[in-house]
Amino acid sequence: MDATSNQALSAFDREIRIKFQLFNALFTSLPFRKVEDTGILLNLLGNNCETEFSEGSNPVAIIDRFFSKHTALQSENDRIDMLFRFIQYIERQVVLFDALEDAAFPRINDMNGIGSIKQLEVDTYKNDKVQELTDILKSFAVRLVLTAHPTQFYPGPVLGIINDLSVAFERSDTTLVNSYLEQLGKTPFLQKQKPTPYDEAVSLIWYLENVFYHAIGEIAAVLTSSFPDVDLSDNPVINMGFWPGGDRDGNPFVTSETTIQVAHALRHSIILCYSRDVRSMKRRLTFTGISPLVLDLERLLQHALASDTGALLLDKGALLDKLNEIRRLIIDRHDGLFVHLVDDLIRKVQCFGMYFATLDIRQESDIHTAVFEQLAQQGYLPVASYLSLSEPERVRLLGTLQADLSPEVLPEAVHIDAMRSTRAVKEIQRLNGEEGCNRYIISQCHSASNALEVFALFRINGWTEDDLVIDIVPLFETIDDLGYAADVMETLYKDPVYRAHLKRRYDCQTIMLGFSDGTKDGGYLMANWSIYKAKEDLTRISRAYGIDVAFFDGRGGPPSRGGGKTNRFYASMGDNISNEEIQLTIQGQTVSSNFGTVSSARFNIEQLLNAGLNNKLFSRKESTLTPREESLLNELAFSGLESYRALRDHPALVDYLLHASPLRFYNETNIGSRPAKRGQSSGLQLRDLRAIPFAGSWSQIKQNVTGFYGVGTAFRKIDEAGRLEEVKALYGRSLFFKTLMDNCEMAMAKSYLPLTAYLGDDEKFGVIWHMIRDEFELTHHYLRLISGHQNLMDAYPVDQLSVAMREKVVLPLVTIQQYGLHQLRDIESGTGDPELKEKYEKLVMRCSFGIINAGRNSA
Repeated sequence: MDATSNQALSAFDREIRIKFQLFNALFTSLPFRKVEDTGILLNLLGNNCETEFSEGSNPVAIIDRFFSKHTALQSENDRIDMLFRFIQYIERQVVLFDALEDAAFPRINDMNGIGSIKQLEVDTYKNDKVQELTDILKSFAVRLVLTAHPTQFYPGPVLGIINDLSVAFERSDTTLVNSYLEQLGKTPFLQKQKPTPYDEAVSLIWYLENVFYHAIGEIAAVLTSSFPDVDLSDNPVINMGFWPGGDRDGNPFVTSETTIQVAHALRHSIILCYSRDVRSMKRRLTFTGISPLVLDLERLLQHALASDTGALLLDKGALLDKLNEIRRLIIDRHDGLFVHLVDDLIRKVQCFGMYFATLDIRQESDIHTAVFEQLAQQGYLPVASYLSLSEPERVRLLGTLQADLSPEVLPEAVHIDAMRSTRAVKEIQRLNGEEGCNRYIISQCHSASNALEVFALFRINGWTEDDLVIDIVPLFETIDDLGYAADVMETLYKDPVYRAHLKRRYDCQTIMLGFSDGTKDGGYLMANWSIYKAKEDLTRISRAYGIDVAFFDGRGGPPSRGGGKTNRFYASMGDNISNEEIQLTIQGQTVSSNFGTVSSARFNIEQLLNAGLNNKLFSRKESTLTPREESLLNELAFSGLESYRALRDHPALVDYLLHASPLRFYNETNIGSRPAKRGQSSGLQLRDLRAIPFAGSWSQIKQNVTGFYGVGTAFRKIDEAGRLEEVKALYGRSLFFKTLMDNCEMAMAKSYLPLTAYLGDDEKFGVIWHMIRDEFELTHHYLRLISGHQNLMDAYPVDQLSVAMREKVVLPLVTIQQYGLHQLRDIESGTGDPELKEKYEKLVMRCSFGIINAGRNSA
């Protein structure tokens, strides 16, 4: 272990592990009934779980023995009541751990070390590449897109307490910590109602105001200080995107009214941030000739806040003109005193404009297709049936359409809203500027016509070709769609109508690639490899047609959904993959775990920025895979796919998840506004199930299948051919492959198969459990051989310790959840007390909150 890792481990031990033990004792003062007994008994239960699972026991036996041995409780109601108290206690323990990690972040991570802007500055000046970097930064950017995907269980007030606890820990203020823990005890973790899309937007706007606004402002200051010739006026380098209120994919609650409402909230929020900064500046800029200008600016911002239409009086250009005038006068008349305050606000306005974050529109391709079929049937298209047309016929037709139809010509609400959404975009651009909403993402994009349907959708709603300042972004998700992606884009590039549209969009094409549905469809290896190959093919095709392609990665929190060490994936891309921009979604618990504080947000954004710029500045021969290495990865991916699909296509798999996990309760947790599956069918089928509840269910039962399944089998096949040394060499040379394996180790480190070992004896589900267990052990065996590490995550000792501590805290929780599921199965089979069914359902759902929140470091 190197010195840096030793220092980080020492800091973790000092700032987190020891403090967690000390402050955990404060929980005895929490306002819970019998809290002292709860803490003591929970500790006993935790020890029992560790011991008895290792001896082959099952959750029901462990809980029953605990009650018999350590309590005098006889009634089932009393026992359930104690289990709920345990859950409350564990939830607060997880919050305590989160707050301690947040507070310690700057001391555990080297903020100016590897991957930082400061390190980039050293390398750039050392290699005489300052001018090259300045030129690159005229177009290169990082875009972080906040999404409302429901993988975060903390309600807003709890997130606020975590933030305040972190500050109290930084100050070592034990009195405040105790007060906040008491507040935590009285604050509910359960949301009684589902949030609306607007509620979700407001929750994420909190992060924009309190974290990203400051972190990006600091990064912009460091960037322009390190490289004085960098100009952020035309390219702010770091952009924010936003999905809540614009993402219609399968969410029946998002409407065009919601979209406009969220856009108003974003504009109001950024003006409020500017207003606060101007108020702070006013206290320093008290000079003759300056003070009245600052006061006028403050009044103008306040007027904009007070009126929806008032913002029209103050666009980005006008605001920058006023700030630049103040800046010039300070330099000319007052020796530049406090000019840094004005410079800071100028940089923020350059980054956030009057929109804060670009609101993306997203809808599923089937909806667009249905719109055109409805229009054809009602005589608004020159064909009787759109669906009867061939693909080339659809492409030709869509390029010719132009009209200004009323959305009400369509009979169904979802199709009317698809029409209205194009009008909402125009309204948002009028209020917030073009950057406020200028991207339309097509989920489940299968063909060129799916992309052109969006183009035509705008054209039949009154948009002219010259006014169509919209980037059409196809999203390729499944393994098959990723394989066809290059062919689809080549068809679009060849189409004269779409090519003319791209020319008006500066010959730039954004393409989104989704990880979650890929891993659900094809398993861990094939999903990652398919995305890599799709990027290669799309880069080649785009370059051949003179198009700058930017890849937008739909990444979730856990490694199985594209998370993990994300910056290392971007650092590993070779010359054969375009890296004009880094664009990725920030979902669920990833927002709070990687970007929950100004320090962590700044650190992780700088890591992404550094990864992309290093790839463009310095030689990447070691990053680009050789043909032989690509062939090897292709073999591994197909072997992994064959293995994974044997599990995925097992006829009992969905029943297994419904039996062993809380999947069927996912919609009732009230963590997100959208349903757990696409479509309106009454049954639950794997193809309709969304990737998040699919991956989340495996996580709940500590079998992170989508993060490892098929990897061991793929390695064994190569080993049997006598070629394992090739894999070891690839691991040593390729950062892409090493990161792939490191993230696989993270998924496995958060698995715990003894929890569900009882399923191994089940007549129906035993075969599935044994398939998972065998693949887990096989993968672990080969990862040790390939990496040279004895234990999972040995390469990341701090993360390894964090995962271990969190898993220890959560072990009683997953045990209680399995116990609750067993009791529900007994009730449903007629052997349990039906009057307790609702209580056990609530018990299972409540456990889900803490399990997910404790997995925060999966991001």
